[in-house]
Amino acid sequence: MTLHIVEHPLVAHYLTRLRDKETTPDEFREASDKIITLLLYEATRDLRSRSFTMHTPLEQTEGHAIDDRVVAVPILRAGLGLVGPVLELLPHVTVGYIGLERDERTAIASRYYVKLPPDINGKAVMILDPMLATGGTATKAVEIMKEYQPASVRLVCVVAAPEGIQALQAAHPDVQIFTAAEDRQLNAQKYILPGLGDYGDRLFGT
Repeated sequence: MTLHIVEHPLVAHYLTRLRDKETTPDEFREASDKIITLLLYEATRDLRSRSFTMHTPLEQTEGHAIDDRVVAVPILRAGLGLVGPVLELLPHVTVGYIGLERDERTAIASRYYVKLPPDINGKAVMILDPMLATGGTATKAVEIMKEYQPASVRLVCVVAAPEGIQALQAAHPDVQIFTAAEDRQLNAQKYILPGLGDYGDRLFGT
């Protein structure tokens, strides 16, 4: 199964804070950081680790360290707000950026900016985009990343619409999707319902 809906009381709590139209930008940012941290717990579950010998203050024992090389790739602009929690948990990651513009009529995304680390081949790529709506942006982002032959690609998002999930799974069935909720549907303007509004606007107060 490539869709992972993270069900946890804390996830539900912070998702409610994000959905609430009365939540202020600073409260929204705090809730965003918290929920992304919780989603990352699941999204990193299968990362490889290496064991080594270490010493506690009392004796020698076995320790573990993340062995997978990870590349975090936020989708501009809302994805920028998801980078902080990633760097808190995985300070060794490298970060790339993808800018995509969606045609409002066709929902097809085209790239306007791509800045990636020099060596992605064989690494675990984590695409960060809080809203999976039509799936056009996520599908294009995965397509771009696969040009660099990563070991794996996963998407971390806060909410996802069924239409976007189906589109991404149809185009890239190997990509793991980690989300806090699968919402009901898209409206005529391609906004997720019940959703939480424009993530970027609410995150940055614009």
